[in-house]
Amino acid sequence: MFSELKPLPTDPILGLMAAYKQDTNPNKIDLGVGVYKDEQGNTPVLRAVKKAEAFRLENETTKSYIGLAGNLDFCQKMETLLLGEHSTLLANRVRTAQAPGGTGALRVAAEFIKRCNTNATVWVTTPTWANHISLFEAAGLTVKEYPYYDYENKGLLFDEMINALKQVPKGDVVLLHACCHNPSGMDLNQAQWKVVAELAKEQGFTPLIDIAYQGFGTSLEEDAQGLRTVADTVDEMIICSSCSKNFGLYRERIGACSIIAKDSATADVSNSVLLSVVRSIYSMPPAHGADIVNTILSSTELTQMWYDELDEMRGRINGLRTLIKESLAAKGVEQDFSFIDRQHGMFSFLGINKEQIDRLRTEYAIYMVGSSRVNVAGVSKDNIDYFADAVASVIK
Repeated sequence: MFSELKPLPTDPILGLMAAYKQDTNPNKIDLGVGVYKDEQGNTPVLRAVKKAEAFRLENETTKSYIGLAGNLDFCQKMETLLLGEHSTLLANRVRTAQAPGGTGALRVAAEFIKRCNTNATVWVTTPTWANHISLFEAAGLTVKEYPYYDYENKGLLFDEMINALKQVPKGDVVLLHACCHNPSGMDLNQAQWKVVAELAKEQGFTPLIDIAYQGFGTSLEEDAQGLRTVADTVDEMIICSSCSKNFGLYRERIGACSIIAKDSATADVSNSVLLSVVRSIYSMPPAHGADIVNTILSSTELTQMWYDELDEMRGRINGLRTLIKESLAAKGVEQDFSFIDRQHGMFSFLGINKEQIDRLRTEYAIYMVGSSRVNVAGVSKDNIDYFADAVASVIK
């Protein structure tokens, strides 16, 4: 059986990780891997997380399963974090299942969509996170793309996006990034969110909102406003959330899949299907990450500590965006990089060509994917001059 298998290409980002580790250049910079890094290049364990873990180790009393939906207190707190004091909560229209990371939440959503409509097409932005397409196709769903990022002008193709979405039929699903668009960093503004929400209601397609970076853009509340605008408008939607970035819990794989239905009875039916999907994929979610998040959000002290740490991470990212723009200008680079300062989250396209990307890697040991997408958090005050000199050199 195994002898019939053919080797598959390595994921470009995983290949970059391997090459970066083997590189002996002491000035090397990794801008490819999508994890938050501090000034020392580490992905730190948050202080609030450390305290929550200590509490859990002291107070945990069992290793029994936690049920298909996972930690129900965690699920409720995630709903509040995402939706605030939203009417869907009061109307009992939302149901949530804990999932193994945002990726697990998306895979659960994909199987749930397939159960709802076997012929559904999922529409994703051009470009989108590389794994989105494979996740939906793995569930047997058709995936199509709609215009989103304007590579030439470093902005949004909003008119083209809306014209494309006007062609999406009822019963299909449109994936939207709530904030900190991966990989472009270019987000919808609130007026644009309202247009999209009204179009979803009019066309009858189901919004699927991927919110992996809440708190990394403008604030916890602002980053969820687009999502809440959609929830105010449509009868049905799906939300896939992740705690990997804003809680720094990457390896704990903790996220959630939330379903909003038109009424409580439909929500109950949807939840039964959602949990059936969970049962068929991984049966029961792991406990550790959800317990950490629940412990933090159950404590006024730890919640405030987490807010402060999240503010620090977001402030660092936004500061680096400005620093990159200013440093490149100071090196005499004529190409306009001001767009970096207008974007949100960890990612941006530099807009340089493949030859320049290859030179950055071979001559300067600066690693980024072939699309020129960079993780802004990979830059630091210590390496910014080296980075800016290198970019200036390959551009000139």
